[in-house]
Amino acid sequence: LLADADGGRLFIADTNHHRVVVADMATGEVLDVAGSGRRGLVEGGFASAGFDQPQGLALSEDGTTLYVADVGNHSVRALDLDARTVTTLLGTGEQTPLYPPRPGVAPDVALASPWDLTLDGPRLFIAMAGSHQVWALDLTTGFAGPVAGSGREGVANGPAAGAELAQPSGLALDRSGILYFADSESSAIRSVDTFEGSVDIVAGTEANLFDFGDEDGVGTDARLQHPLGVEVIGDVLYVADTYNSKIKAVDIDTRSVTTVAGGDEGWADGVDARYSEPGGLSASGGVLWIADTNNHAVRSFDPATGETATLVLWGIERFEQVDEEFTGTVVTLDPITVGAGAGLLEVTVAIPDGYKVNDIAPFSMTWSVDGAGAAFTDASLSVIAPEFPVRLDVVLRPGMATLTGDLTIYYCTVEAEELCLIDRVRLVVPIAVEDGPEPVLDISYAVVPPQR
Repeated sequence: LLADADGGRLFIADTNHHRVVVADMATGEVLDVAGSGRRGLVEGGFASAGFDQPQGLALSEDGTTLYVADVGNHSVRALDLDARTVTTLLGTGEQTPLYPPRPGVAPDVALASPWDLTLDGPRLFIAMAGSHQVWALDLTTGFAGPVAGSGREGVANGPAAGAELAQPSGLALDRSGILYFADSESSAIRSVDTFEGSVDIVAGTEANLFDFGDEDGVGTDARLQHPLGVEVIGDVLYVADTYNSKIKAVDIDTRSVTTVAGGDEGWADGVDARYSEPGGLSASGGVLWIADTNNHAVRSFDPATGETATLVLWGIERFEQVDEEFTGTVVTLDPITVGAGAGLLEVTVAIPDGYKVNDIAPFSMTWSVDGAGAAFTDASLSVIAPEFPVRLDVVLRPGMATLTGDLTIYYCTVEAEELCLIDRVRLVVPIAVEDGPEPVLDISYAVVPPQR
């Protein structure tokens, strides 16, 4: 997650959809999408480009280039936001066969699971989770190599080249040139002095890789559990304490750690907020934006009021790609016998208790026919806030056919309308058309929400 204060944009790594979403920070409107949704290392226009589980993001000073840590492709990608194109800046697309990775000149440098990025002038820092290092790419010369970490997994501090890191993930740079990182496997927050070249402990354990917990305190007396995100606002370092489902604050001067939001895992806005394994953090105008990973939601936290809110994203359907390889759920229904003639296809979608249809995103369906038993005048429908059943005209002729309908259903929780989900389903319906019965095809589908 990356907040662009100057442009009023939020950049969201939609990791398991293998794409990057650009949204309006104030309204939640989706402004653009980079990535077809198909996993792969594909360059080119936003609509056809391929990513593989993108994570960390960094934005150029002029706001025109977005850098993406493309974890599954072991690469750093560059998005030209004006031209709407994607190129590979660093990485071969394959995990390095050498350990630790060898430095070199971009782009042909093999990496190991780059997880997060942050910019400092011409230097792009890279959290190299797979090799337990922090790297830097000089955007002027193209040279890329380690700035901290020997490649050995551990908790040893000291001179940067010999220090032991443990799956560094989130990165954040303060004004004095200190680079903070979430050292996830050691459940600690650590830092690299980018001028003196040394690694230090900020909060959490420095004893071993397995000393984790959930305790506020000062420095090494505090305990975290697999933190993934960090961000600096003024003199405070905020931490996504991921496995504790909390947001914690570290006073940079005193290294005192306090829980500022979150508690039991779940979802709730307000001053008694709950999260589910929050990951990325980014700040804008004093507000902390949170990728609430297991809630599949974007949240905001205001340190001044202690309030958490959820940003409702809308309009992404404008960028949906028609994919010959369907990636949703396929459901084959029992055969239906129906009468011949000019008739109706009636589709009912049952939304479970505690949920309702999203009233700002369109329900859509598109049908196709294999066989001579049916034909549509218009096989597609898109409607906001549908009342079921929804209907399409169909001509039914004696014989056999198979109808295939691709449905996209947006729905939200009743308790919290900000928590919205998408169900993509392909219904396969064998039909037999004969004289006698009414020419009405009655088709039902029940949405099953994912378990959180």
